[in-house]
Amino acid sequence: MIGLPTPQSTGLDNSTEAYTFSLQKPSNNCELQDGILSVVLPVSYSVICIFGLLSNSVALWVFTLTYKSTKTSIIVYMRNLAIADFLLVLCLPLRIYYQNHPGPFLLCQIVGAFFYINMYASILFLGLISLDRFLKITKPVQLYQIHKVSCSVMATWAVWLFLILGMLPFFFEKRKPGSCDGKCFHFKSKTAVSGTLNLLVVGMFFLLLLLFFSFYSKIAMKLKSMSIGKTQQSRKTAVIMKTFVVLAIFILCFLPYHIVRIPYVLSQLDIIQEHSYKQTLHIANELVLCLSALNSCLDPVIYFFLSIKFRKTVLCAFEGKLKKVYTLNQRGTSFVRSVTEI
Repeated sequence: MIGLPTPQSTGLDNSTEAYTFSLQKPSNNCELQDGILSVVLPVSYSVICIFGLLSNSVALWVFTLTYKSTKTSIIVYMRNLAIADFLLVLCLPLRIYYQNHPGPFLLCQIVGAFFYINMYASILFLGLISLDRFLKITKPVQLYQIHKVSCSVMATWAVWLFLILGMLPFFFEKRKPGSCDGKCFHFKSKTAVSGTLNLLVVGMFFLLLLLFFSFYSKIAMKLKSMSIGKTQQSRKTAVIMKTFVVLAIFILCFLPYHIVRIPYVLSQLDIIQEHSYKQTLHIANELVLCLSALNSCLDPVIYFFLSIKFRKTVLCAFEGKLKKVYTLNQRGTSFVRSVTEI
């Protein structure tokens, strides 16, 4: 590059040279500019961080207090979903600070990996919640292994282990030196192996999305066929709306990111080489990634709609009636009620 020192060979491996190179590279020489992102992202992530910390702190408090003795598969998944969302928003202060500042290579890698681990943990736990609802609504009489608490706990541990191990290869990938290496969370060129892994992850997401559509289409058919009196028709409509809140949040937060991700990775591989396209994809990728982080604020809405106990606890807390929290009775549920409430 013109006007920049060329990294000298020191006998170190390529990743170390790339690290040294990234520290020497002034961030203002990056060919892709943040533009509106330098303002929009810090503000958006700040709002998400504040509301995410508050809402997920409340959710974890409710799960710890109210559901301490409750043993159901859905509660196991919701607890882990709340943990993933809480951990994700803890990454946001560093993303906010380093949006307009160059950052240490290793710290950027760790924060980025931590962010994506918790984002995809949220995706997988939403998938497990949907699977649980699907089986309990469409086949309420049968008891599957996945409904047992012990199996649910094992499934959540498997999710965390899978994501942590799956993220390790990205720490050892050899990056192509680029003009944007000095920026922490920014467009980076990728090797063929790294790009292929990213596209495989996107493909796995769309497979999961197809499963979501399959689950909820069958749930819709089951609800439609239910015999409910005319006086309860409005309740049936409410049941349907509550049931599909998971799908709505999933599509809103994660589908745009994974649609943009495909051309974005192709631009990182230099398959898409036009500078104007790369600039547009960089802006779009960061905006939809911010939208995916919004999921951490919306997941507590799922708990509020799906669990009457969670809803009553939160309402009692806001009304200052904390004593009622300890005296909430767990009522038996009919089939219609069990569709949306725990």
